Amino acid sequence: MRSSHEGDQQRQATVLEFFAGIGLARMGLEAAGFSVVWANDIEPDKQELYLNHFGERNRRAYHLGDIAEVAATDSLEQVSLAWASSPCTDLSLAGNRNGLDGKESGTFWHVIRVLGELGDKKPKAVVLENVNGLVSSNGGDDLRAAIRAFNDLGYSIDVLTLDAKRFIPQSRPRLFVVGALDAPFHCDHANPELRPKWLQWVFDEADLVTHQVLLPSPPEQTTLGLGDIVEGLPSDDERWWDRERTSKFLYSLSEVQRNRVEVLRASSQVQYRTAYRRTRNGKAVWEVRPDDIAGCLRTARGGSSKQALVRVGGGELQVRWMTPREYARLMGADDYVLDGVRTNQALCGFGDAVAVPVVAWLAEHYLMPLVCGELAVNRQLVKV
Repeated sequence: MRSSHEGDQQRQATVLEFFAGIGLARMGLEAAGFSVVWANDIEPDKQELYLNHFGERNRRAYHLGDIAEVAATDSLEQVSLAWASSPCTDLSLAGNRNGLDGKESGTFWHVIRVLGELGDKKPKAVVLENVNGLVSSNGGDDLRAAIRAFNDLGYSIDVLTLDAKRFIPQSRPRLFVVGALDAPFHCDHANPELRPKWLQWVFDEADLVTHQVLLPSPPEQTTLGLGDIVEGLPSDDERWWDRERTSKFLYSLSEVQRNRVEVLRASSQVQYRTAYRRTRNGKAVWEVRPDDIAGCLRTARGGSSKQALVRVGGGELQVRWMTPREYARLMGADDYVLDGVRTNQALCGFGDAVAVPVVAWLAEHYLMPLVCGELAVNRQLVKV
């Protein structure tokens, strides 16, 4: 049990949130006891969603504009944690793979600049959240450069990967670079499910200051649950595609894909699958997932498209775009306020975000113990 002093530390665990988007990282952090006191993003549509959900009172704390124009002033008070969900456009498999020198992902360097300007008021811990592509971007040099930049600011670095499908029915792997001014207890090869072999090179490089924290095992990955989040739209709802469009959808499927769909349609049980539109050999085709979870939600940016929902079974097949509420549920944000929000605005906002329960798990088991000066290791309470 935490002492009253440690409880005070938790209540004072405050956060600067760079690239805040619509606030899903905030939701996860606050679930673990953090308080976001400053946020930044460049997109007005995302700020509108953020304020629609969290309330207009948050406007003054949300800096709308280019991070290049953000400076370490008094408004960036001394906090416990800095969180940065840096744009992944130049790093993801759906992007152009320009790495951290790309126009959008390169904004990461302004986070480093601002942290450096804070001097001895830097937060105890930092988190960079991005796609797993950061590990291999430019042969690993981008991740090396990011770690060295954090090292130069005094942070020891841990790196782990966590997929949202451990918590919700969506495949959404993400990388988390966690920095600590006071390096916590190190445990070699801790949690291989979070630090697989393809990540281990980070900890083997002698010129990088790194650590690994032993964490509880996260939930097992799921391949079920999509049907549980689907909105029950009646079969005659206008959002279901008409017969002509549905026929074009079926026609675009490969033989393997079409056979998969026909087997499902012949079943007496109604099931749901998600589908993406891909370009194969210069031709637009649809591909349907074989399991009962969604593919990674994305926006139209970065070469990907919206995700469609397929309702199939009992001899019937219907297709439609997924709804904003379904996107919210697939991000672990079922209670997100969507009143008055445009559909594409919501889909873009959720598609660019980080899943709430992933952040909440990381915050509860790693970040809060880290900033409070305690970490559970082999059932022992270790002070840092």
